[in-house]
Amino acid sequence: MEFAHITSKLKSYHCCVVLPTYNNPKTLSRVIDGVLQYTSDIIVVNDGSTDSTKDILSKYPQVIQLHQPKNIGKGHALKIGFKHAVSMGFDYAITLDTDGQHFPIDIPNFIEALDTSENKNILIIGDRNMNEADVLARSAKGNRVSTFWMKAATGLKLRDSQSGFRLYPIRHMKDIRFMSSTKKFEFEIEAIVKSYWSGTEIMHVPIHVLYDMKERVSHFRPFMDIARMVVLYTWFLIVRLVYITPRNFFRKLKKKGLKRFFVEDVLRHQDSPKKKALSMALGVFIGLSPLWGFHTIIVIFLAILLNLNKVISFAFSNISLPPFIPLVLLLSLQTGNWVLGIDTHYELDMITDNFDMVQNLKSYIIGSITLSVSAAIIFGGLGYVVFSLIDRKTVLVHD
Repeated sequence: MEFAHITSKLKSYHCCVVLPTYNNPKTLSRVIDGVLQYTSDIIVVNDGSTDSTKDILSKYPQVIQLHQPKNIGKGHALKIGFKHAVSMGFDYAITLDTDGQHFPIDIPNFIEALDTSENKNILIIGDRNMNEADVLARSAKGNRVSTFWMKAATGLKLRDSQSGFRLYPIRHMKDIRFMSSTKKFEFEIEAIVKSYWSGTEIMHVPIHVLYDMKERVSHFRPFMDIARMVVLYTWFLIVRLVYITPRNFFRKLKKKGLKRFFVEDVLRHQDSPKKKALSMALGVFIGLSPLWGFHTIIVIFLAILLNLNKVISFAFSNISLPPFIPLVLLLSLQTGNWVLGIDTHYELDMITDNFDMVQNLKSYIIGSITLSVSAAIIFGGLGYVVFSLIDRKTVLVHD
């Protein structure tokens, strides 16, 4: 695309460029000049620079400048820039670093991707090709760590989760509640995760990158910043297990209805009959195990860890929903007494009426484990037969 065409597209999409900067005097002018070739809708957030940044910016009166009294962090600067951009009527914001590693000539890549995408609620991340590009070893390692945790926390398989060259759908993001504590580099992680959870599509476009040690001034602190990212990722992983996955499950179930959901998301899922059966077995095993209060967290964690069907595992773990708890307890106690050779029988009324579980704890635990293992084997075996028959029938129908 030519400069004039890109400028027109930026205008039509109400897209500005937000540049957070802190003590990058050697490269700041070059970055601004490069962006000005495409647009004058630039918001520079001077995050408390202590060098000649203000003098440099004084040469660009056409650029919106937000000067912060002290340095707080890149995340804080981005939040301020986005908020100001939305107040001015912008729907999108392209961000790039002012340390010289990003090239403004890659701005068309983002506009082309936005223009061709059917879904305009999209967050586009510049892919620096960290495995092959000439980058710092610690940057490549940090990106691999971040990408691994991103997949664990969201399921997203990104190639570059730390690139600061992005296009944000800031109008769509304005109602997302971001943490007040994410003031530094970890905000860029939070932006991906929470945008994705709110329904935003995430995609990559290729970009160039340059690490010139003579010019570049990095404010990334390897130990502290990575530690903050890991803490944040751990929190997101917990939220995913406890809230996001169950929420998405019930939303999909409510939207499709039980019959359609079962047919489309369970029976006709692309997973093999073996994986479906193992997922069912896992759900039943956890649902009947003596792990009350942690069933959802554990079953989803194990389904992710073992690469099983999360929907099936979660669905069958609900075999111990509150209405069925007395029956599960009764069956566990009876099984435990049978294994231990204790000639004591219980009635369902006894379980629901001030039953002393502590006195019968040994029988319950042994019986619960025995019951959960046995039921998992039975359900898993039956599930394998049923899913195999359904898959075979589906193949014959399509043939």
